[in-house]
Amino acid sequence: MRSSKKNNKPRGEHWTLVESPTVPDWETAHVFLEVARCGSFRAAAQKLQQSVNALRRRVDALEQDLGVPLLIRHVNGVKLTEEGARIYNAALRMESVSFGLLQAGNPSEKQVEGEVQLASTEGLGTAWILPQIPEFLRRNPKLTLNLRCTQTPPDLLRLEADISVQLERPKGPDLKVMKLGYLHMMLFASQSYIDAHGSPKSAAELKDHRLVILTDDRGRWENAYQNALSGILPSEIVALRNNVSTAHFSSIARGAGVGILPTYVQAIGAGLVPLDLGEMIKHEIWLTYRPDAKRIARLRKTIDWIVRAFDPARFPWFREDFIHPARFAETYKGRSLTGTLITWEHN
Repeated sequence: MRSSKKNNKPRGEHWTLVESPTVPDWETAHVFLEVARCGSFRAAAQKLQQSVNALRRRVDALEQDLGVPLLIRHVNGVKLTEEGARIYNAALRMESVSFGLLQAGNPSEKQVEGEVQLASTEGLGTAWILPQIPEFLRRNPKLTLNLRCTQTPPDLLRLEADISVQLERPKGPDLKVMKLGYLHMMLFASQSYIDAHGSPKSAAELKDHRLVILTDDRGRWENAYQNALSGILPSEIVALRNNVSTAHFSSIARGAGVGILPTYVQAIGAGLVPLDLGEMIKHEIWLTYRPDAKRIARLRKTIDWIVRAFDPARFPWFREDFIHPARFAETYKGRSLTGTLITWEHN
């Protein structure tokens, strides 16, 4: 049984036994986790199939038991407080243990096996998902991942993939869709480029610099550049175009010019200089799978892993609000990710 009663005796010497703090039960911790993951009580209520008021009561009771505020409520949803972030990480460990208990009692879950076809945009697939795959496969040695990186979203209903991570919301009516987070894009340059050409201090100064851009067959990326750099003609500053994310990164790293990259590349060891010109573009990151996917153990495990891999509460660069890479050290509390970036420029 849980209790929200507090010990209101004055501080100092105690002549009687002091009541021990209440330890939250897993169900309450799980509710808190889902509210934080979803970013709002309403979204979490839909996912858990409970009422918003029921979830609010759970979280309020947890805050009262722990004696600290865990969530900041605002019109667009909720955000973790500093104390809430610590409790969130502790609750993640509770979740991991809970999964372990369930798997221990279910022989069919002990060894998930078979092949999973995972599709992703090339940038996210090679720079963020791929470096995390080895650890996932070590924990699931009988699982095979078929990672397909492409800028064209696959048709899941035609079995082109089992699971998809894309930057466009899928339009298929018979698909399960979940927003994983946000991809924030800003201008970066190599130190060698800055040493040779200086660093632009405003968007207007970009006309005196060289720009490398990522393109695709539909012109989506070029349109995004035009919107972000309105008033500057491409013919004046574009030095290089290419249609491959890895080559785009390499061209910036080698000093070919200034270019737009996702902010997370700095967290995983890009070694570039983020230019203080603010956010240029923001994309939503979408996870998609077929309705029956979660009934298949290997797909369910992969989906859960992907959700954790993009968890905005753990990885602040995927939050809705733009966070400058200079603040990553103060907002990210996990293990160092430096060195996980694939060094394309040496391939």
